[in-house]
Amino acid sequence: MSSTEDEQLAELKDFWQRNGKPLVTGVLLALVVVFGWQAWHKYQANQSQGASSLYQQLLETALNPTGKPDTAQVADLANKLKTEYGNSEYAQYGSLFVAKVAVDNGKLDDAATELKAVVDKPKDAMLGEIARQRLAQVLAAQNKADDALKLLEGDADKAFLASREELKGDLLVQLGRTDDAYAAYQKAKAALSDEAAVGGLQIKLDDLAKKDA
Repeated sequence: MSSTEDEQLAELKDFWQRNGKPLVTGVLLALVVVFGWQAWHKYQANQSQGASSLYQQLLETALNPTGKPDTAQVADLANKLKTEYGNSEYAQYGSLFVAKVAVDNGKLDDAATELKAVVDKPKDAMLGEIARQRLAQVLAAQNKADDALKLLEGDADKAFLASREELKGDLLVQLGRTDDAYAAYQKAKAALSDEAAVGGLQIKLDDLAKKDA
């Protein structure tokens, strides 16, 4: 072996001695990150699939064709969603169905509890708004229209503005504040297309207009 080759080998050994361990560590770390990321996505996919399957069972039970779902089974499936997939949106959608079944059975306090939990910590804005409006309806049924109105204070996403304003109008009618109710219904109508505004909302406006005439 020539002196030049000896020098190159010595330099290589020296480089490896100085940098080999960091290089190996870096490569191993990169592999851990890559495979860890893949494993995490696989885990997430499995979690989502499991939650989706459980939620489907809940739907089939809650929306029973007979119109009389097994309330105990609905509660059991919803609890499994909360226990096993509590960080998923499915768990909160499950709470909405538990609340529906509770309302159907006249258990308004139970429905309010389920809905309030979603309103307090919604997984996304849409879920939060749906739960908020349903909770307001439950409060109204409990003769707590003032509390329901407070729940609907503030701005709503454009997609939910019409339904929120119409609900506010209903609550104001319940409280005997017909002028404010009429204004809320008008806001709801303005947020809809001309075609969508025709129907129940227009009937409510006409009814209030007749009372004022």
